[in-house]
Amino acid sequence: MKIYNTLNNKKEELVPIEEGKIRMYVCGPTVYNYIHIGNARPMIVFDTVRRYLEYKGYEVNYVSNFTDVDDKIIAKANEEGVTAAEIAERYTKACLEDMNNMNVMPATVHPKATEEIDGMIEMIQTLIDKGYAYEKNGTVFYRTRKFQGYGKLSGKNLDDLNAGIRIAVDDEKEDPMDFVLWKPKKEGEPSWASPWSDGRPGWHIECSVMSNKYLGSSIDIHAGGEDLVFPHHENEIAQSEAANGVPFSNYWMHNAFLNINNHKMSKSAGNFFTVKDIAEKYPLQVLRFFMLNAHYRSPLNFSDDLMNSASSSLERICNSVSNLKHIKDVATARDFSDDDKNYETTLNALSDKFDAAMDDDFNTADAIAAIFEIVKLANSYITSDSPIELVNISYDRIVKLCDILGIICKKEEEMLDEEVEALINERQNARKERNFARADEIRDELLAKGIVLEDTREGVRWKRS
Repeated sequence: MKIYNTLNNKKEELVPIEEGKIRMYVCGPTVYNYIHIGNARPMIVFDTVRRYLEYKGYEVNYVSNFTDVDDKIIAKANEEGVTAAEIAERYTKACLEDMNNMNVMPATVHPKATEEIDGMIEMIQTLIDKGYAYEKNGTVFYRTRKFQGYGKLSGKNLDDLNAGIRIAVDDEKEDPMDFVLWKPKKEGEPSWASPWSDGRPGWHIECSVMSNKYLGSSIDIHAGGEDLVFPHHENEIAQSEAANGVPFSNYWMHNAFLNINNHKMSKSAGNFFTVKDIAEKYPLQVLRFFMLNAHYRSPLNFSDDLMNSASSSLERICNSVSNLKHIKDVATARDFSDDDKNYETTLNALSDKFDAAMDDDFNTADAIAAIFEIVKLANSYITSDSPIELVNISYDRIVKLCDILGIICKKEEEMLDEEVEALINERQNARKERNFARADEIRDELLAKGIVLEDTREGVRWKRS
């Protein structure tokens, strides 16, 4: 299996630190608002990477953080007259709901910055003790030039970055390229006690500490959007390797940007869409399918035309699975004919084609193309006269390969009445037990499947939207 490693700008064979195990860290969102579809791309992409690694037999320890203290969170809290913690909790919950609706699996651990402050203070002190950091009036800075390998991920040169920058008279930095590890609190901001000041950590130190705590000082894969290569990931390397004295991550993966109608997404341009906005127009399985139809390192353009095309393509797969399911109910057992054996051989070859695409830097576009070849093959060959074993093999193969990509190929309208009733009963029990969070989750799950609940005096009624 080969991965394109941003660190060396080439595909490299995956060789884990520990045989059979993968330690993987993916930078998560800053929870100050609902996640947008740009945030959704790395979530979907690296969830798919994780799924494929697990399919290949690896035990994956997958860590993805929430940045729950940040200038944007504080600004949002002040705007609404609530605490930063309330804003962070609200949008962390909303993010997890969106992830669930995109069929993104929960991480092994979802650490939050505010719960790891002690570890950050400890690492900062280690960097000070080693001469990589210094304190000025309560602020702690990292000495960028002290770290000899700075720029090895991004390919940037400190002197080029420094060109034209002038240090203001009151600037406390020793060098313009030094960055903040700890900053003193301002009025109305959340803060924590430290040896240098009551304050809060800089952004970059968070991931270094959380990765080290939950995965160890050296990890296999670190991933995120390409916008994080510099300065965030570059600074993570500098902090982690200076503090721990060992290579930080062996492989660095970065997904490319998402554009909207061939333009950069921005609120000012009026083309900014949250995942919840998209969910009002399309099932989020369509969004996932759309995202995976391009290689993760290729720029991706979002438009209604492309989403409608993705919706139609996904429906083709779902229709094939539905058809095979119905044939299973009428097919009978018999020996394979020579044509049946040839069909199975072709089916296996196409499955190998899927694996080969994914083994080549997780090429989901080619992997989906292989699924479509299987769908076309099954549609043209499998009938009610086919042996039941061959029908089962065809059905299971398409479902399995889609599942590896996190694609649910069950048609939404196939949700049976008894399944709906079972979830409604579970919701009623959750409400009786005052587990309102679970009750809300079930309502949202049913709504995503086109089931609308109405709480009436006579009880709960439901209908298909």
